[in-house]
Amino acid sequence: MKHIPLSIPHLSGQEMRYVTEALETNWVAPLGPNVEAFEAAMKTYSGSAATLATSSGTAAIHLALATLGVTAGDDVFCQSLTFIASTNPIRYVGARPVLIDSEPETWNMSPAALRRAMIQAATRGRLPKAVIVVHLYGVVAKVEEIAAICEEYDVPLIEDAAESLGSTINGRMTGTFGTFGIYSFNGNKIITTSGGGMLVSNDTRLIERAFYLATQARQPVLHYEHTEVGFNYRMSNVSAGIGRGQLEVIEERVEARRTIFERYVRAFETVDASHYQQEIEGSRANRWLTALTLPGGMQQRDALIQQLKQKNIEARPAWKPMHLQPVYRDVPYITANEEDVSRRLFEEGICLPSASQMSFTDQALVIRFVRQGLVEDVRRNVQL
Repeated sequence: MKHIPLSIPHLSGQEMRYVTEALETNWVAPLGPNVEAFEAAMKTYSGSAATLATSSGTAAIHLALATLGVTAGDDVFCQSLTFIASTNPIRYVGARPVLIDSEPETWNMSPAALRRAMIQAATRGRLPKAVIVVHLYGVVAKVEEIAAICEEYDVPLIEDAAESLGSTINGRMTGTFGTFGIYSFNGNKIITTSGGGMLVSNDTRLIERAFYLATQARQPVLHYEHTEVGFNYRMSNVSAGIGRGQLEVIEERVEARRTIFERYVRAFETVDASHYQQEIEGSRANRWLTALTLPGGMQQRDALIQQLKQKNIEARPAWKPMHLQPVYRDVPYITANEEDVSRRLFEEGICLPSASQMSFTDQALVIRFVRQGLVEDVRRNVQL
């Protein structure tokens, strides 16, 4: 049976032209015309004042923290329900993650939990040096509320928009509400550079500082002079060529994934199985992945994933929250109240195939086998 993947690259056909130009002109280093053009195009598309193409989204977060001067002994608040790349850079700079629970509508950082964490931190005289909010699976967080809380406490906000390029609220792109925003162009994202990221900001001086750190912190002198530790985090001109071809079709990719999401919603209307991430008023999610919860919890979710795997269909659990990961078991975790929303979403959440090039026929197969799996699960429970 044909393999139906979760999310794979979808090339536009324009990538080859830009990559060929790079190869024919010998511009294959981490600088060159494609890098400059890709940064300029992302600046225009995102509405940011300045952009910096990086080797990965993780590198972009690391640069944001380093540019803000986060260091050993500092705290950084971060959404718990996310991929580990959101939190690992906090450790890179020697700081301590403080993990924040999600709210059940968008599945993203809870403003109520964030405020509670801020009040506790202010009482102890230990405010965080930054807050990292994630737009999970392309659905916009309650970022305006979160940004207002950060401004109230004078704490920089970093938006992890790795999964949400093309998502907007009131016409404004995710990634542009904080001090920094980051995007990822990993191979499974809505557009790709094979591997890469982008750091954006409305403060050009911060991007200039980040550029300096990303190029080994080399001083502007004739010889190689370094007065502080830097990194090798620039994107190659070849990768940027792929990105240029991809960015030209970003709106088509967003519409394709939104259409896939809407088909799933219609297909499962009669199945008591679906609670989707909600779009807050005025927002447009890119629906990078269609994620929903199942009422039977982890047992039903895992059984369905295995059944789909037997049909050569790839589905995955929702991200396992960072506060449940062994590597972060020793860090603080703040909820809005007694409920652990992130844990519940992880235990009940499933991501279904959402590749923008997935055919109607392939999606119909996914829908058929999901419905079949859920019905079989109900029958098993009735027999028990």
